[in-house]
Amino acid sequence: MKRLLYIIIAAAGLSASLAAEDGKTLFIPAPDQITGISGNAINDIAVSGPRIWIGTNALCMTEDNGMSWHIYSEEDGIGRGSVSAIARKGDTLWVATAFDTTTSLGTYDAGGGLSYSLDGGDTWTWVPQPVDSQDVTGYSPTTTVINNLTYDIALTDSTVWIASFAGGLRKSGDMGKTWQVVTVDGNPFSAVSYYAHRLFSVMYDGSAIWAGSAGGVHKSLDGGKTWVTFSHQNQDQPVSGNFVVALAHQNTSRGPVVWAATVEAVDMGEYRAVSYTKDGGLSWDVCLNSTFAHNFAFSGDDVYVATSSGLFKSVDLGGRWAAFPFIRDRDTGEGVYSTEFYSVGAGPETGLWAGSGDGAAYSRDNGISWKVFRAFKSTGLGSQPETYAFPNPFSPYRHNQQDGDGHVRFQYNVSAPSAVTVKVYDYGMNLVRTVADEIYRPGAGDYAEVWNGRNELGDVVANGVYFYSVYIEGTGTVWGKVLVVD
Repeated sequence: MKRLLYIIIAAAGLSASLAAEDGKTLFIPAPDQITGISGNAINDIAVSGPRIWIGTNALCMTEDNGMSWHIYSEEDGIGRGSVSAIARKGDTLWVATAFDTTTSLGTYDAGGGLSYSLDGGDTWTWVPQPVDSQDVTGYSPTTTVINNLTYDIALTDSTVWIASFAGGLRKSGDMGKTWQVVTVDGNPFSAVSYYAHRLFSVMYDGSAIWAGSAGGVHKSLDGGKTWVTFSHQNQDQPVSGNFVVALAHQNTSRGPVVWAATVEAVDMGEYRAVSYTKDGGLSWDVCLNSTFAHNFAFSGDDVYVATSSGLFKSVDLGGRWAAFPFIRDRDTGEGVYSTEFYSVGAGPETGLWAGSGDGAAYSRDNGISWKVFRAFKSTGLGSQPETYAFPNPFSPYRHNQQDGDGHVRFQYNVSAPSAVTVKVYDYGMNLVRTVADEIYRPGAGDYAEVWNGRNELGDVVANGVYFYSVYIEGTGTVWGKVLVVD
């Protein structure tokens, strides 16, 4: 999984409030679209043979490297809401979903349940989000799906494990018909009372179960009966922080490595970074200091990390790191205008897949060239406008941030190879900026030009309504408008 929130627990119980690090909600709705992926905030990526699974506001699958996509919905057996986690083992896949719900206390995220497929994704079975009976007396029961959303899933030969905030760590040996609460510290379960009962990640390395909580990294070699905890406080060479957002296992030419996205929890000495261990957790190395990591992927000895600061790669097991430069589609020029990368998938046969807050990208040559996939509404079809701006209203300080600028797209389409010019005007129809000047578009299809909200002098424009024109050679000019807000 790997788009995660900071979570604040209300002292009264599990009707807790959730606040994203950047002030955004966990699941961001995308515009309607005709084809392609269904959303632009890519929460998780899983590789299953030739099939690439992408979790956004729906479950998307491609088996031809993005040339075509299949979208799975509730009608197919997928739970309500956006995909929060994907796990696979052979032909078995599990998917968790979550949705926003409004209560008398406000709007919260809620668990939409889990769905599994035993045939590689051809058919699906849905099971509800695990909740406890109010009659439970052995521990503090979680009786609601509110704040009870699954952040991560791990699969062993006979058991499915899930990590959730309000629901804690749970396992099922009967395909989700029943669930057992597992605690890593021997205390009766209470997400209100114990940081170690608030779970965000879980991973199986072939012999041990690893769990990441708000209280550190936990490891069990006996199916969850006993645990050892690795925290920032209890080791000479510890993890950087006890809030463990993600866990991943890598088999390398020099032995197994466990990777953890570790963020500060409550101790002032903790800090965000990537922590990794080559000795089963006895000692940890730390790299990418001050970086909030969301997800890991591996191709042989190469390591990829999706972070809030970009996409990184290491070829020497964490010794040195390189950040991928700005991602732009080789054919269309479409860019990924986000430094937030939430998910990543990689393999020698599948290539490199990256999921951001502004769409997905695929590279067969390790990032030298890319194909970008975004959700959008196709223009000029039926009653659809011939152009539109997205997002609209647009904030240069908040939307699609890249290199200190925000970006808004002007979407349009051409019916034949054409030269395109796009200009922005203020309310008095004074020219503000020429965004594109006779850019050649080689074939019929949908395109977008991007404006960073600055005028010809490089200054951010004032708040207000702005008009833009799209001149298409051989067709004429279409007009749109965008509201710029601080």
